[in-house]
Amino acid sequence: MFEMVEQLSVKPDLTRSQMLEAFGPSLEFEKQLGLFTTFKTGGPAKFFLKVKSAQEASVALKTAKRLNLPFFLIGGGSNLLISDYGIDGIVVKVDVRGLKIIDQTNILCGAGEDLMALINFAAVNGLTGLEFASGIWGTVGGAIFGNAGAYGGEIKDVTREITLVDITGNIKKVDRDYCKFTYRGSNLKQTREIVIDTFFELKKGDKIKIRERIDEILTIRSTKHPIEGKSAGSFFKNIPDPTQPYGKLPAGKLLDEVGCKGLSVGGAQVYEKHANIIVNTGTATSSDIRKLADLMKQRVLDKLGILLEEEVIQLGQF
Repeated sequence: MFEMVEQLSVKPDLTRSQMLEAFGPSLEFEKQLGLFTTFKTGGPAKFFLKVKSAQEASVALKTAKRLNLPFFLIGGGSNLLISDYGIDGIVVKVDVRGLKIIDQTNILCGAGEDLMALINFAAVNGLTGLEFASGIWGTVGGAIFGNAGAYGGEIKDVTREITLVDITGNIKKVDRDYCKFTYRGSNLKQTREIVIDTFFELKKGDKIKIRERIDEILTIRSTKHPIEGKSAGSFFKNIPDPTQPYGKLPAGKLLDEVGCKGLSVGGAQVYEKHANIIVNTGTATSSDIRKLADLMKQRVLDKLGILLEEEVIQLGQF
């Protein structure tokens, strides 16, 4: 998950003690952001802060605006490529936790929870509707922000209500329609609001069948996706096409057709089992990954006349 809440042109010249006084003792300095992305690349954040509630997020945002400090938000870092130069501002990681059954068939979930934790929690409680997302990396907040989906399902299908913090620091609850969900996107990318928690509307189901479907999808993914590799999953969005299964032409199919499997730049390599996945083989920089993605994109454009759109979000200077 990623959200740029505010990027201001005036940067303060504040001392360490002044920053600690403004944001509190949990503020960290020169934090390596590669620790928080699945690519495991990227430079440091000048300032770094975890928030565990809507109130903490609100205070952090208001303080950053008051100090004219560029403010960036990250979640699970599973769909994010951060510049090797790092971020000259404050990076806030949403760490709002909690899973709770509401009215027997619904779940209230903190944005900082792993998506698979939510799926497993639903399965244990015999609630169906989230199985499609099995194996998708990242946090629940990121899933809402980017309308995560697979196998014909999208997170918007089971979303009822969301708690947000807007760019002025106000806390509010909104319904699904407010987000204007699209394929791998939502209006939150424009409003730049922070997801705090989400109310999911599910249905009662058979626990055994739910678990079987989860395991089935995980098995399918294991044949195409790196299990332990440093990757962000699919780098490019699939292309809307009603003639295709689930209404999408897989970008991986196009990338495979133009011979992208095995391509490499520095320590970045296209996964041998899936042409739309870039893996950090151990020594890649964010620059390597970006250059490889550009090469892949250009091949598809030159040979097939199709311009791919990135699913992975890029943050910082490249």
